[in-house]
Amino acid sequence: MTSPTSKRYALGALIATSVSALVVNANTSAVSILIPAISEDTGTPTDTLQWAVTGYSLVGAAVIVTSGSLGDVFGRRKIFLGGLFLFIASCVLIALSQEGVGVIAGRCIQGAAGATILACGMSLLSASSTGKEQLRAVTLWGAASAVGAAAGPLVGGLLASTLGWQGLFWIDAAIAVLCIPVTLIAVQESLDPTRPRSIDLAGTVLIAAILAPLIFALTNGSAWGWVSLPTLGCFAITILATIGFVLVESRVKAPLLDLGLLRNKILVGATLSILLGSGTVNAIMYVVSLYFQDPSTLGMDAFQAGLATLPVAAAAVVLAPLITPIVGRIGARTTIAVGFIIMAVSFAALAFVQDTWTYALFVLPLIGVAAGMSLQNGPCSSISTACVEPREVGAASGVSNMARYVGAAVMTAIVASVYGSVSANRLAEGATESAALADAFSWSSISMGIWCVLGIALALLVARGVTRKPTEFEYASAAASTSHTLTPPDVVTTADAAASR
Repeated sequence: MTSPTSKRYALGALIATSVSALVVNANTSAVSILIPAISEDTGTPTDTLQWAVTGYSLVGAAVIVTSGSLGDVFGRRKIFLGGLFLFIASCVLIALSQEGVGVIAGRCIQGAAGATILACGMSLLSASSTGKEQLRAVTLWGAASAVGAAAGPLVGGLLASTLGWQGLFWIDAAIAVLCIPVTLIAVQESLDPTRPRSIDLAGTVLIAAILAPLIFALTNGSAWGWVSLPTLGCFAITILATIGFVLVESRVKAPLLDLGLLRNKILVGATLSILLGSGTVNAIMYVVSLYFQDPSTLGMDAFQAGLATLPVAAAAVVLAPLITPIVGRIGARTTIAVGFIIMAVSFAALAFVQDTWTYALFVLPLIGVAAGMSLQNGPCSSISTACVEPREVGAASGVSNMARYVGAAVMTAIVASVYGSVSANRLAEGATESAALADAFSWSSISMGIWCVLGIALALLVARGVTRKPTEFEYASAAASTSHTLTPPDVVTTADAAASR
């Protein structure tokens, strides 16, 4: 391959993957802000539309590893394009939906599309360059992802307040359409001919079977009764599906989850920390979007609510490049513990919310939550791949990726249940709506703070006995990993695969 051709492919991969990552992350972070507008337009209760958030994460958790495997076997560009087409279709379905069920279905499809775009996009980006160029490409990809995550609520709120909530999905679909010709013309195919061609579809289905009834139980348990037949039935299905998953994963050639990795205490601790950190942030931002826009509380419109979340996103973006120097100065375990301590203290501050609070009183605690998440998330991401053998790095990265989606799905379900049940109980006791919602916000914060306290204990397991120092690539990836742990695949092009045959 000539140098100009190589540079063209590298530039094409950078443009296609970075733009698509920006759009996916913007779409993901914007949807919570749109929930009240969608509820008003479709007549669907907000507690039902919670599935537009948890459904996305649930499906993403099930397919994030599978989509990467499909790319390795059949070609990463092919599967990446499939993700783009699926993303476009889901955006159109959501934008045209007149009822909440269409929005929820579209978001579940979008979860599969987003996970595929991010997983295969990073593989394409990593395979298109090496050395310093690869590091630079990952850094730019991370910047695009961060900008998308930060701008999503603001852009989504602006569009909801002007063109309507559907505008976000039409624009996202249009941008995704533009990525298709760039990918076809300027991105080289790559795959891994050494990987077993079997795909663990059974594991994918079982992940969904584990999470779906669990989220149903967590969401509806307070209404059904925690010891009622429907709630216990959901928990029983989750337990049986978990047993089935373990049996399947111990027998298949290319398992979705290498069960042997679970013997690595450092990886388990880092993965659980990632789950807790990303999950609690996603959960509290879901509640923030509802509370800020409720007429009985702050009464913001969608644009104002999106603007109100900007300091939170900005804190995470600004802190990201500082994490590596901080780790170098105080160590990974200390950084992770400090991150969870800051999160726990911030949630404790939010627990004192009153219906008389103005927006200004929310800002510092919410910034603290975002800053704490960044401090614990970055080191955990790099440690999760540094604590395993080189041949296990891809599998460890897949575990971390899945944990982020699981955390977002489960924690959002928990906080939605707490928020809904506390507000309903307080209203039944005769409290005003504003007081009931303030109490609901308070208990939601307490529930998330408890998980962060557990995260402090988990920090003691992390970074003890790591056999190697994370590479430059892993540090750069960790700084960008508000949604994913990124690891470079073996660079195998179509031409290389043909030669190997």
